[in-house]
Amino acid sequence: MQDSIGIPACFSSAGNDQVAVTRSGQSVFVSVYRTKIADQCRFITITWCKNLLIHGLSVSVEGPEGETQYSCKVELKPWYFWRKHGSKRFVVDGKAVDVFWDLKAAKFNGETEPISEYYVAVVCNEEVVLLLGDLKNDAYKRTGCRPSLIVPILVSKKEHIFGKKKFSTRAKFHEKGRCHEISIECKHRGSGSGSVKNGNIANGVEPEMEIRIDGHLAIHVKHLHWKFRGNESIHLNKMRVEVYWDVHDWLFSSGLKHALFIFKPVLSSTSQSSLSSSSPPVSSSSSTPASTHTVGSGSVEGLTTLGGSSSEFCLFLHAWKAE
Repeated sequence: MQDSIGIPACFSSAGNDQVAVTRSGQSVFVSVYRTKIADQCRFITITWCKNLLIHGLSVSVEGPEGETQYSCKVELKPWYFWRKHGSKRFVVDGKAVDVFWDLKAAKFNGETEPISEYYVAVVCNEEVVLLLGDLKNDAYKRTGCRPSLIVPILVSKKEHIFGKKKFSTRAKFHEKGRCHEISIECKHRGSGSGSVKNGNIANGVEPEMEIRIDGHLAIHVKHLHWKFRGNESIHLNKMRVEVYWDVHDWLFSSGLKHALFIFKPVLSSTSQSSLSSSSPPVSSSSSTPASTHTVGSGSVEGLTTLGGSSSEFCLFLHAWKAE
């Protein structure tokens, strides 16, 4: 089906959300799921974008050779009520794929992705292959289709957030786990009132970084100008989370620049059953020696492959720092 609705600015560069977010005030939140659709195992990408005028929703399905070739896009402008409730159809390898959504009463609470009172359903072969939101009964009633026997797997989430010194978001490290508050703050330690520019320390001021989970200090990186790339393990409710960071551009670039943080859960054999319980204060990995260390000049995005009981899920957090 031809998409007759105008494409939001944040979707104008397909597959390149980096270009979109460089436009002032643009926020992007991307979730990638893997499931069976059109008789093959494929990735479905759900993208939410937000700027001063609109909220945008995009649903894309992986095509041949991993290319994203099938998608529908929706603008959620406040003066177009009907666009908050509707459906679209496109064809994947000869199979009809329908996307249904109801966002009339969706609660965003200032977030890019809605938190309640909504659904987004992807249907193929009379099965709901992916269902997001809390209005699940409404979704099944409207689509008239049964749930798929194959449960979709959340592969990754990517979020772009903006700030000056402190960056905050909420995220789950496992589908059955609870939502955690994540905050990242870049500080300057020292007696002077100077600043750090192009990696140089001025007037005794030295950059450092704190990462907190649910208000508890999880990682504290001193001498950040030397350790601008690194990784450390933290423990959260019997689950180990590997945290990687690359804040090079924060220190050595000018204008609007971003740092990349990756949160990679590593599940033990007992952690699966305990993830839904309340979490104790987060602890660092000092009890099982794994200290912070730099990882050289390579991109931190190449560090997500872990052995052992590593889960599939990764959270990618792009923190855009404006002067």
